Amino acid sequence: MMSSLPLAAVVLAGGASKRMGRDKATLPLDGSPGSPTLVERVVSVVSARCEPVFVVAAPGQALPTLDAVVLRDEVMGVGPLLATARGLRAAAEAGREHAFVCAVDMPALTADVIDTLAGPAERLDADVVLPWDGRDHYLAGIYRTALHAVIPGLLEAGQRSMRSLADSVDTQRIVMPEQPALANVNTAAELEAVLPPRLISKPASK
Repeated sequence: MMSSLPLAAVVLAGGASKRMGRDKATLPLDGSPGSPTLVERVVSVVSARCEPVFVVAAPGQALPTLDAVVLRDEVMGVGPLLATARGLRAAAEAGREHAFVCAVDMPALTADVIDTLAGPAERLDADVVLPWDGRDHYLAGIYRTALHAVIPGLLEAGQRSMRSLADSVDTQRIVMPEQPALANVNTAAELEAVLPPRLISKPASK
């Protein structure tokens, strides 16, 4: 049974992408002009299960037109924790108690992954619900939006990792098989390897 837990989505799109050598968010899926970009792909997937959708981008970062609310990082270069707080705060202000938080570099992400986590998030009343396939996927989990108030204290203490947040609150891990849907891509070769050809198509116009 699919969970009816209302979820916002927070897509973190402002990373430096040093290994990719360019902005991941606007990377064309098939490498050609006019191809859907990574951020368009991920926004399309999370929109099937989550509303509203927030994309947290770097100051001045160019993005395509998205069916999402674009927020801007207040400070660059401090990792995903501050951006997560920005997105969770916006989701809380929109009336959502939970949000699916993910990275922009997950081209094979599916709404089924979100639903798999939503059930336990609803039943267990945990602060964070993460997929675990031998490692924690901090940027593919469901977070209580009230955690935005916890993060400033972690940052003041010098903590910048998502692990520091998960370790400081009630976090539940859901065992899942290794799968492309949870894969992050850091190179063009990884993108080509993880993304099925059927997914390389232009988003439907609305």
